[in-house]
Amino acid sequence: MKPGPNDVLLVIDVQNDFCPGGTLAVPDGDSVVPYINRMAVDFAHCMLTQDWHPPGHSSFASSHPGKAPFTTTTMPYGEQTLWPDHCIQGSPGAEFHPGLALPRAEMIIRKGYNPAIDSYSAFFENDRKTPTGLSGYLRERGLGRLFCVGLATDFCVRFSAEDARRLGFETIVVLDACRGIDLGGSVTAGIAAMREAGATLVDRI
Repeated sequence: MKPGPNDVLLVIDVQNDFCPGGTLAVPDGDSVVPYINRMAVDFAHCMLTQDWHPPGHSSFASSHPGKAPFTTTTMPYGEQTLWPDHCIQGSPGAEFHPGLALPRAEMIIRKGYNPAIDSYSAFFENDRKTPTGLSGYLRERGLGRLFCVGLATDFCVRFSAEDARRLGFETIVVLDACRGIDLGGSVTAGIAAMREAGATLVDRI
């Protein structure tokens, strides 16, 4: 499956805090970096997402007295997993992994900067209504097929792929270039949800 001239490599949240040593490390998260770099050479279009939280974000367990990381709470937009503080704006943890080599990347979509709502998807905040603007950019540029890679399979990759399909974009998730957190089987559930949404899941391209 070779990328065409209107295909996009969408690199999701490959940031220091999601890699080993980070505050919300995805197991083996940094192992996706060399593969993403190799893939990017074949793409005319590459875009990245970046978690970009203000201090005290409402998705942080530290903002909810008595709550521990990886528990849940109910927010106005629904159930929210509470996370360790991570990807705080301007911090080293919010920076992209230093091994990423994507000099032709065209756009960085920053998400999660609204203190009252989390944002997993590249397309919408967690209310599934407030857009990031990525869809409009892709349509205006005439870009249609997305190849999703990055962190984490069961959260930001999953929600991005589901929303891409909901918006009508052909979507391929390259699993060898993703890693998951896996909270109580969330990787298996996430893969099933992406398939149900109509995304194509492949190991490699």
